Amino acid sequence: MCIEQVRKNDLPALRQFADGLLHDRDAVVAGLSSTWSSGQVEGQVTRVKLLKRSGYGRAKLDLLRTRILLRP
Repeated sequence: MCIEQVRKNDLPALRQFADGLLHDRDAVVAGLSSTWSSGQVEGQVTRVKLLKRSGYGRAKLDLLRTRILLRP
């Protein structure tokens, strides 16, 4: 189903989504065709959040920083 067919559909939420895709078409195409991946960054963010939660209420920023930098 192409975007124009979706825009003619009777579902307002789907039509709004299609309009948004057309409005940001250049960004959508660039995002889908880029070889760049944020997977490594997301993994590091997840690791930092896990470390932060494990020391919640007991650790200050200096200890958290040390744990982030020393843990592989």
